[in-house]
Amino acid sequence: MKNLKYFFTLLALLIFANSCQKFDGLEADPNNSTTVPPGLVLRGILKDMYNDPWSDAQRWNQYWCSNYNYYDNNEYWSGSTGLRFTTLKNVVKMEEEAARVNLPEVNAYAALGKLFRAYFYYDMTMKVGDVPLSEALKAGDNITPAYDTQKEVFKQILTWLDESNTQLSSRTSSAEWQLQGDFYFDGDLEKWQKAVNAFKLRVLVQMSKKESESDLNIKSEFAKIVNDPSRYPLPESNDDNMEYRYTSIEKYPFNQDNFGFYALRYNTSATYVNNLAALHDPRVFEVAEPAAAKIAEGYTPHDFEAYIGAPSDEGLDEMATKVQAGDYSLINKARYFSSYEGEPSIQIGYSEACFNLAEGINRGWATGDAEAWYKKGIAASMAFYGITDQSTLDTYLNGSDVVYKGNNANGLNQILLQKYLALAQHSGLEAYYNWRRTAMPAFYEGGPGTGNSGVIPRRFQYPTSERDNNTAQYTAALQRQFGNDDDSINDDLWIVK
Repeated sequence: MKNLKYFFTLLALLIFANSCQKFDGLEADPNNSTTVPPGLVLRGILKDMYNDPWSDAQRWNQYWCSNYNYYDNNEYWSGSTGLRFTTLKNVVKMEEEAARVNLPEVNAYAALGKLFRAYFYYDMTMKVGDVPLSEALKAGDNITPAYDTQKEVFKQILTWLDESNTQLSSRTSSAEWQLQGDFYFDGDLEKWQKAVNAFKLRVLVQMSKKESESDLNIKSEFAKIVNDPSRYPLPESNDDNMEYRYTSIEKYPFNQDNFGFYALRYNTSATYVNNLAALHDPRVFEVAEPAAAKIAEGYTPHDFEAYIGAPSDEGLDEMATKVQAGDYSLINKARYFSSYEGEPSIQIGYSEACFNLAEGINRGWATGDAEAWYKKGIAASMAFYGITDQSTLDTYLNGSDVVYKGNNANGLNQILLQKYLALAQHSGLEAYYNWRRTAMPAFYEGGPGTGNSGVIPRRFQYPTSERDNNTAQYTAALQRQFGNDDDSINDDLWIVK
């Protein structure tokens, strides 16, 4: 009997131990991997870098207008934006996965990780100003990190870009420099290095109002790139563009499937098309259709006078009436609605880099030929639209309003206008940021179409999650920047003061 008692006790213990083992096994899902190849994480990050054409950002850049309220209006934003910390955590995960597969500390993913940090922090700080950085993305997942000032954020962005360039300069043909999942440059790290330095040019010119602050070294950082092209390679043609390419599966935002929704309900903006037409710029024939009323007056599709954009601040009812009357140019339906592949969307490009070089040289940050870079930028943008005939280009470049007026304020305004024209449908809010910094070209505002009492906003509000979950640090950042709460979107950020 005693032995039988021991037998049942032992049996119970075995059953309990076995059941615990089975329960523990249920906690770990065998179909849910805890590790992934770094290239797979990279692919998601690259997708998050994409800014699509014909988005709200491009409307706020005043490249196009909506004339049909059911789909869109032309008002600017009225509230908050999202931040990019989820993507930044994926950057950390990508680096961790590269280490897990035994890549050395310096490898392709680590080098690009520094560019990605710079890219996404630039996106955040240009929208809201101060953001958590030095206490963010660390082990332990601090949910109440302090906010770094926008100045500190920009200094760190420049540091990351220099580190990325240095690491990419050390690349070899060995395994740690093989990149998987790259749909921008197909693993070509030379092109990635050019993109790093082109992006640094973008950052530096956006800091132009701070050029006198000695601890930022804006002029010397710019001059380093200009004076040492072997150490700081830059894009050399449109072949080096970081561009998103569309397919019959990942379709261009406008295509034959949505012709009926958008073709007649979106029209061109005066800021864009009227400047093209005034300069007798052949790009206008590629992006717009002549206004029907002008054709009725006797103009032809080859006459620049036939192209009229709508003021972005015009009331929507008035704009709709004028569109129906044929007073405004619609977007070019043959170009934008004829295929699924459309045209590539440039995220960081050669043409912009040329204009940024021209701007810095014009401002006296380095010695060089601003006019030559200005012309190269125009030629690259023309080539994107298939305009490559040299005589056509020469005629345009020698036009009285296009020929470079020198390293002075007039010449600078020409550079800024041509950069605006080249950024059409590319690079997210970059055209708006340039306008916010320089007031070039003049944007339409003041009318009912702008919203916000006729004033173009100067910043986004922080997401409510920051107010709710990081209240003390969020409040301190607002007081430091604006001396008030987060109600106004008309406050200037440090970068443009």
